[in-house]
Amino acid sequence: MDKKQEMKRITDLLNKYAYEYYVLDNPTVADKEYDALYDKLVALEAELGFSFSDSPTHRVGGEPIKEFARHKHINRLYSLDKCKTFEELIEWDEKLTKALGQKPEYTLEYKLDGLTLCLTYENGNLSVASTRGNGVVGEDVTEQIKTIRSVPLSIPHKGLMEVQGEGIMRLSALKAYNLKAKEPLKNARNGAAGAIRNLDPKVTASRNLDIIFYNVNFSDEDIVSQKQMIEILKENHFKTEKLLITCDINRIIDEIKSIDRDKLDFAIDGMVIKVNDVSARERLGYTDKFPRWAMAYKFEAEEATTTLNDIVWQVGRTGKLTPIALLDPVELCGAMVKRATLNNYGDILRKNVKKGSRVFIRRSNDVIPEVLGVAEEGGEEIVPPSVCPACGAELVYEGANLFCPNEYGCKPQICGKLVHFCEKDCMDIDGLSEKTIALLHEKTGLNDFEGLYALTESDLDGLEGFKDKKISNLLEGIKKSKNADLAHFINALGIGGVGKKMAGDLARKYGSIDALKNATEADLLENPDMGPITAGYITEYFARHAQTIEHLKSIGIDPKNRATNENGVFAGLKVVLTGTLANFKRSEAAEIIQRNGGEVQSSVTNSTDLVIAGENAGSKLEKAAKNGIKIIDESEFLTLINA
Repeated sequence: MDKKQEMKRITDLLNKYAYEYYVLDNPTVADKEYDALYDKLVALEAELGFSFSDSPTHRVGGEPIKEFARHKHINRLYSLDKCKTFEELIEWDEKLTKALGQKPEYTLEYKLDGLTLCLTYENGNLSVASTRGNGVVGEDVTEQIKTIRSVPLSIPHKGLMEVQGEGIMRLSALKAYNLKAKEPLKNARNGAAGAIRNLDPKVTASRNLDIIFYNVNFSDEDIVSQKQMIEILKENHFKTEKLLITCDINRIIDEIKSIDRDKLDFAIDGMVIKVNDVSARERLGYTDKFPRWAMAYKFEAEEATTTLNDIVWQVGRTGKLTPIALLDPVELCGAMVKRATLNNYGDILRKNVKKGSRVFIRRSNDVIPEVLGVAEEGGEEIVPPSVCPACGAELVYEGANLFCPNEYGCKPQICGKLVHFCEKDCMDIDGLSEKTIALLHEKTGLNDFEGLYALTESDLDGLEGFKDKKISNLLEGIKKSKNADLAHFINALGIGGVGKKMAGDLARKYGSIDALKNATEADLLENPDMGPITAGYITEYFARHAQTIEHLKSIGIDPKNRATNENGVFAGLKVVLTGTLANFKRSEAAEIIQRNGGEVQSSVTNSTDLVIAGENAGSKLEKAAKNGIKIIDESEFLTLINA
């Protein structure tokens, strides 16, 4: 094989690996092996002074271009007509039914919130990529689009093909980018649009964009339906999202109602309903702006702009102060928003937020609204406090964060720690709400974990809402909590950086609170999910609170990790839980699997051995079925554990 043939072999192989990794989410080669092949290709290209048009080396981003060239699409790209109520959707369905003389079959897709793109392929190779523009002419952004690794530079189809998709910045990519960026991006949509329409492809590459495709705008082969269109896209290595096909508008409405945007790693602002049959589309035709056979159902806005009037500082259970923005009221997701969070004082500086600024805010379902950035600059500088607003203690800085060091004399810290200690994923003490703990702190001086276990009937007698039975139940619940397992106890302590999952990992590794208390930072860092900051928090916690641990042990709280049966029914298996189980909480099922020798994974990967599927299982179940992974239902799970 000569060097040119070897270059072609490596180019094809690397493109195959990239397709499996970025589109199928099913990698078949280790990063080390990929990198070695990539380096070999770079060396060969340098030696021969030549590269193939679909070489992965073209993805890194070349020199900045002077200006965007104009590109005319083969077929016009239309906008979508929009509706905001299900009544409007039903009226549209009735109108189409009357025009066609029968009920149409519909498809349902996500309305992605990014930048519309049109890619043209000739003889199997990407020839040009452009923005939608005015629908007839767009801007040539080919060099920018080549940096997006999910975009195929070559496809199996060798004729002329024009495809349409949405350039997006995944929410996880936005979060990762903003952690390091000098100027954080306001939202994922602006992050994608700004990167693609930037004259420097290196900027595009830095934002780790993605594209999801949903339309074949032109092809030299006949396409009869939206379903076939999606299959053609998949066959040609384009990334798509799931497509629902149904003949009933009521089913479409039910599906739209079930959408949970918080579970998606990309922004959507609605759902798109299309007539599936292409011949029916041709009969329905177009208006000047829209196809009559498609409709976008728009969700309520999750973002808005308003004026930030002031900042108040909220003290959390760890002593960290969080800035809370006081806003001119604005309606978002059906609620009137008056307050929104910023992460810390460093976040205020990075986002250039000031009193009197107009700011972007975002609210998603029940998530606390967040200030994303400044829409219009100006206003009064925000000066951080020097003393704790709750107790007056002098504040200290840790990086960009402000902390109150008065752990045992600051009411919000005391009450926050106790509330967390009593939560279900911790010691599970029912009846101790935030309000009740605040009253107990004021009445009895309750300010630590040990004090909970010293509470008596007289302490609770006369407390608002407490009668004999409730007092008895609470004291019994406090007593019962002494039997909590080690993972719940570790979580209850509220150590910085240690949540439910990490607490479980530490419980399995160390087996007792004493073993964890005596662990060194070096020992803790052997845990693959442990970073140096969290390891430091753990060792510092036990150095400062050794007496607390001894007091808790002295009253009978000294949990050990529940024994794992190394020969259990799940021994050596990596298991994924999905859907709703009738007989167990997800956490209870996970604990049973772990006690029987299994490892619980959060997502389906190549290493997954088994998927346990409850009711309404979604994409994890689909992926497991597609990859041939064993799937059992809850009844089979019960049979296994009972055996």
